[in-house]
Amino acid sequence: MKKLTHVFLFAFLGGLVMLNSCEEDETFAVPSLTAPSETSVVIEETVEMEFSYTAAAGFKSSSVQATNGTATIANDGTSGSTSGTIKVNFTAGTNVGAGSVTLSVTDNQNQSYQSTAVLTIAKEVAVTANISASTTWEKGKIYVLKSRIAVLSGVTLTIEAGVIVKGEAGTGSNATALIIARGAKIMAEGTASSPIIFTSVADKIEPGQVASPNLDPTLNGLWGGLIILGNAPISVKTGETAQIEGIPASDQNGLYGGANAADNSGVIKYVSIRHGGANIGEGNEINGLTLGGIGSGTVIENVEIVSNQDDGIEWFGGAVNVKNALVWNTGDDAIDADQKWLGTLDNFIVINPGDKCFELDGPEGAAATANYTLKNGSVQAKNAVGLVDNDPNTNVNMENIYFFDIKAGQTFDQIPTDYVSVLKNFQVTLPAGTVVTDFFKGGSDAFTTAVAANSNTVGADKAKFAGWSWAAVAGALASFK
Repeated sequence: MKKLTHVFLFAFLGGLVMLNSCEEDETFAVPSLTAPSETSVVIEETVEMEFSYTAAAGFKSSSVQATNGTATIANDGTSGSTSGTIKVNFTAGTNVGAGSVTLSVTDNQNQSYQSTAVLTIAKEVAVTANISASTTWEKGKIYVLKSRIAVLSGVTLTIEAGVIVKGEAGTGSNATALIIARGAKIMAEGTASSPIIFTSVADKIEPGQVASPNLDPTLNGLWGGLIILGNAPISVKTGETAQIEGIPASDQNGLYGGANAADNSGVIKYVSIRHGGANIGEGNEINGLTLGGIGSGTVIENVEIVSNQDDGIEWFGGAVNVKNALVWNTGDDAIDADQKWLGTLDNFIVINPGDKCFELDGPEGAAATANYTLKNGSVQAKNAVGLVDNDPNTNVNMENIYFFDIKAGQTFDQIPTDYVSVLKNFQVTLPAGTVVTDFFKGGSDAFTTAVAANSNTVGADKAKFAGWSWAAVAGALASFK
């Protein structure tokens, strides 16, 4: 009887072993993965990607690989789960083109499946809204202004050396521009070897280039321009503030002027601004560089304006100084000052403006207490309408300026009479058969001396523009001493 009991016991245990073996041998479907649709990302930036999985045998583990960048698993699948999502962070490399993220999933039966997501890696960053938090635009990237963009009060926009900013085409109220509003700052510090370039989306220029590979330096009006506005005093007919020209009155970010002569709007160094001046209305274009009520705490050095439809640089009051400026091929005036500006422009070059080389105005309201100063400049007039256009109340001092490549009809029209101006040390290379008084009117011949070509002892130091300016790279400074 005991023997029979043992037989039954062994049979029962054997059945349990066989049942357990059958359960272990059960086969589950291989896991599946669904990759996200094709994704775009800018070089060196990070994007989150979400993969969906199923795993009938239960999720065990995952791994990820990438091309043209790096990938890490930010949120893994849940152990033992039969479905879910896995989040992956992909950081693009520095090469423009295609990239990929390949995710592998393994289940509890050690079955694996993988799926690949494709990415497009670009240099261009679209800027579509006003900048309301301090932001850095990074070297190696191209930032595209999709509309009129304002950096709002209290915010700093930092632009690293070598950055290219491109404006979309647009006219009227849709003209693109970058506005640094009152109370905001721009920190755009390029270098001689890596300038910051503002241009049009039509320009195929890439980071590391100085000259445009496809646009002529006479093309203008393709976008707006750079407008910097501050809280320094201005002289207008009524009040202490005004709306800057080129910006619709409905945009309050266009206001400028105040009571702080030392106001600080930031730093501009080694910046080239090209192909701008879009027209928002009859006679209401945007200047290449507009400085409205900018205080003396702002630093502006080594700036180039190329082919702007309106003026090259225009000051509307304020007290900011500008050093090493080059204005080439403007549609209107090269250098324009208004509304009791009280700063200094030192070491500058003007080449071929469409209207006047200098359009110099005085205060519109409250009288000036001092003069602004233009010194150490070289002017190649070429096809300009005139040399210097003053008003009776222009509050200006001018010294050490050389004019050449001039022709009949181009004149220094008058010496201001309402303020005492210091005007001295002008030199000019005259066309054959002409005399100084043919060009320098109203007594301005008294401080102007005729010299032979390239014999001038006053004027700009063109070496300050070597290497980083398009004019220098294109050979446009060859005629300058």
